[in-house]
Amino acid sequence: MKREHYIPFNKEFLLEQQIATFSDDQKKVEDFKKLFDIIEHYFHYEAFNLNRNLKQNYALFDPDLSLKERQAFLGKSDFAVFKETLLKVLDQGNYRRVDQETLDKAFEDSDLIGLNLSIDFNAFKDYELYVRGHHQAKEKVKKYIFWKKEIDIEYYDRVLIYLNYNEKEYLSENKVKLGKMPIDPGTIALKIFKRVPKNDLETIFPNAIPRMSTRDKLFFWVPGIGGGISLLSTTVIPALIGMYAAYQSGETIDLLNSKASLNQGLIALGVLSLYLFRQYSNFVNKKIKYSKILSDSLYFKNLGNNSGAFYSLLNSSEEEVLKETILAYTFLHQSEKPLTAQELDDQIESWFRTKLNTDLDFNVKDALTKLKNIGFGIETNGKWEVISLNKALVTIDELWDNVFDYANTTVNI
Repeated sequence: MKREHYIPFNKEFLLEQQIATFSDDQKKVEDFKKLFDIIEHYFHYEAFNLNRNLKQNYALFDPDLSLKERQAFLGKSDFAVFKETLLKVLDQGNYRRVDQETLDKAFEDSDLIGLNLSIDFNAFKDYELYVRGHHQAKEKVKKYIFWKKEIDIEYYDRVLIYLNYNEKEYLSENKVKLGKMPIDPGTIALKIFKRVPKNDLETIFPNAIPRMSTRDKLFFWVPGIGGGISLLSTTVIPALIGMYAAYQSGETIDLLNSKASLNQGLIALGVLSLYLFRQYSNFVNKKIKYSKILSDSLYFKNLGNNSGAFYSLLNSSEEEVLKETILAYTFLHQSEKPLTAQELDDQIESWFRTKLNTDLDFNVKDALTKLKNIGFGIETNGKWEVISLNKALVTIDELWDNVFDYANTTVNI
């Protein structure tokens, strides 16, 4: 799978790893902790503003609000601003959009449920899925009646699904059903899930309906039609024809033999009916299994819905930004000479491979941009360096102090 920008370690762990390089100088250790404590507060303030922006511009489309509550935001919520801000948060959190080819493959294949799902995409003006982090795990799946096979399943650690529903008039004209999930037309649903199989992404769509696959239909109809025709033509129908012919000609009807033939045919039809019932029960059991998967997703895998999803997104976004800043600053601080962006990128990625056995694509561009924006990073002829630790403490303290600059505002009383 493609390498990700996502850093699968928490900020405290990475901070400890970087502080270890200053272990021989206790003052540097303390200054480093102070520096990133203030930086974390500053980034948290930025995340707060993003959250406020998201909530303000999403309110008109929030399905958790009543129609009356949403209408209060007419002229106040801006869809374009909401979408732009959401994409910014997703990018900072190192989420990436799932391309259509991957989605199509997920809709065709199924790793765990073994069931085809039908999704009416006419319900949506637009839909998008964003993922972050991945891992593999071994799962046992049923192949035949008594045989289970262990296979490797690829999971996404986090999945955000964005569903922009069509208006009521469009849904009515096209006879679109929204499924069992109660949602108002014209709203935008957001859901975050954890540990979703890559080839079962369709299961998180709220209007996914189980349907029989071609294989299921063949197993159900071919034996039924073939066996039914065979039994009727060889047993039941000949017995009935013989009885009717005898009745027409006035001959004596051999009820004993006729009844025997009919009984045999009816018994055979009963056996066939039981087989068909069993095949149909298998399909129903698959639907029950699918319902359980959905239930597990709802109660155990769901991390946030609609505006409630913002907190999870912003928390991960804030952490990713902080982790990238910690790494970029410390590696440039430790370097004896200025580094190009590529050299810094190579050093950090090599450190992850050798120290933490992790192969990732460090987002060096965003990290350097953030260092420059807070006044830590200096670029000269394509090479980067950072200001000293003492100077960085003064710089970030001034930046934080100037977030609210009301003291210098002239007030007329």
